Amino acid sequence: MIPKERMLSGRLYHMTADEELTKDYIRCKRLLTAFNHMTEYDTEKQDAIIRELFGKIGKGFHVEPPFRCDYGKQILAGDHLYINCDCIIIDVCPVTIGNHVLIGPRVGIYTAAHPVDASVRNTGLEYGRPITIGDNVWIGGGATLNPGVTIGENSIIGSGSIVTKDIPPNVIAAGNPCRVLRPVTEEDAIYWKGKELDYLQDKDAPPIP
Repeated sequence: MIPKERMLSGRLYHMTADEELTKDYIRCKRLLTAFNHMTEYDTEKQDAIIRELFGKIGKGFHVEPPFRCDYGKQILAGDHLYINCDCIIIDVCPVTIGNHVLIGPRVGIYTAAHPVDASVRNTGLEYGRPITIGDNVWIGGGATLNPGVTIGENSIIGSGSIVTKDIPPNVIAAGNPCRVLRPVTEEDAIYWKGKELDYLQDKDAPPIP
């Protein structure tokens, strides 16, 4: 099994021992340099780079620079993704992101891990675990998603949280380690629909794009 296949399957691999992985890594850094060092605010050019960088990206997305990732090809995102500044995605395994996902500033999404045994770790061998983020998830600023976790649809991760285990759908979760605080309820929907109606009925408020 070649190193890239080992990496994507979650087995131990060595990145610097494989020419294909090295080429993919360099390609990623070249694209990120162009994306992060644009002198003008040109969304068309930025979006074109993200489309080339990611393995999959839907419509209506925006990624705020600076942004970092290892390969880009393992990032598989749906429609209407928003990523705020200083996000880091270590995508040695797939990072699957649903539709209408909000990712706050300085969020870390880390699929990479290292052996617990120091003698093996010191060889440079590492491995990864995939991360999945469901539809309509909001990840607050400064949160960290560790290897192998899944965030269920419609859930909210509080700022600064350290996610080490799966978070179920339709909950608000926060903390270190991140834990469920409460469900997202019908009362929440009624409250926020009321706020939305107030906006829509305000003649001075601009229309929602």
